[in-house]
Amino acid sequence: MPYADLGQDIRLFYTDDGQGVGPPLLLVHGWGTDSHQWAWHIDALVDKYRVIAVDLRGHGYSSVPAEGNTPRQMADDLAALLDVLDIPQVVAIGHSMGGQIVSILAVEHPEKVRKIVAIDPGYGMTADIARGFPETVAALRGPHAHAAALQLDEWCTNAATPTVIRRWHKRRLYGMRPHVLAQAFEAMFTQPDSIGVRPASDDYLMRRECPVLSFWGDPERAAWEAALCKHPSSKVVCWEGSSHRLHEERPAEFVTVLRRWLRAT
Repeated sequence: MPYADLGQDIRLFYTDDGQGVGPPLLLVHGWGTDSHQWAWHIDALVDKYRVIAVDLRGHGYSSVPAEGNTPRQMADDLAALLDVLDIPQVVAIGHSMGGQIVSILAVEHPEKVRKIVAIDPGYGMTADIARGFPETVAALRGPHAHAAALQLDEWCTNAATPTVIRRWHKRRLYGMRPHVLAQAFEAMFTQPDSIGVRPASDDYLMRRECPVLSFWGDPERAAWEAALCKHPSSKVVCWEGSSHRLHEERPAEFVTVLRRWLRAT
């Protein structure tokens, strides 16, 4: 069975496909979803790459601990997973919260990350947006947590988002444990060591030494991250008008850009 026992009662579900000669790809999903999010992309990558898609702790088929459902702990879990799989280094690809997690992995475990791909990542929020986050955390900890999560999910879509993608994510959110949603969101944005809001985002992301490919739907945030990328092979792509789930809305185009960048770097 594709499970990795990491100790301390943490067991991660993952799939491991492809035997390509390129560097292994580690696919990391976002908040309130699971590795099924990559079903649009895996088959287009396995001809050239080994592709590992994992359910983060608290999500999907992985263990759901009472505490510790935070991006920093999830990054440590991924480092441990790579040790279990005897994979020395990966290209770490993350969407939303996953983008924050792979950045933490690259900063805290730099020897394990060859390159990063961050897709509309969960960092770089401005103060005016972040002002409402404590209220969001309170709602996620309240009696109607799933309703609060679904309301937040409305921000993740727009007219470009197909109905099937909207429905898919709503069903995943309904299946989530409320305490995981609250802990993960709070750790991303409102805790003292959170890196999701500027200027904490700036300070932390400047510590990434590896090449970064990032995808954004917002030109302002795209330009902001471009100024933080230190490696000369880094690239920022902006698909203005796309929603937060741009790689699901445009899977073929996403894979094309990704593969070209991996070859070029």
